[in-house]
Amino acid sequence: MDITRSEQVLVIILAATLAVLLLISIIAVVKIVQILSDIKKITKKTNEMADKAESMIDTIQTTSATIKIVNLLSSILFKSERKK
Repeated sequence: MDITRSEQVLVIILAATLAVLLLISIIAVVKIVQILSDIKKITKKTNEMADKAESMIDTIQTTSATIKIVNLLSSILFKSERKK
């Protein structure tokens, strides 16, 4: 059961191909993990920005309501002063 020369060459070619594919797959997995990590960071920052925007909108709505009340009271006061 000796291995012929052509079988030896075939085994070497297959081993080299397997090693290259293994190396490429390891590099691909590392890059995918890095990309997923970056996506996680971006998602976290986006959520933080959305929370800040939501807080700003709440503040603006509260301020707007206060301004409307002040305008209403001032218009009532000016009208009552004009009648006097």
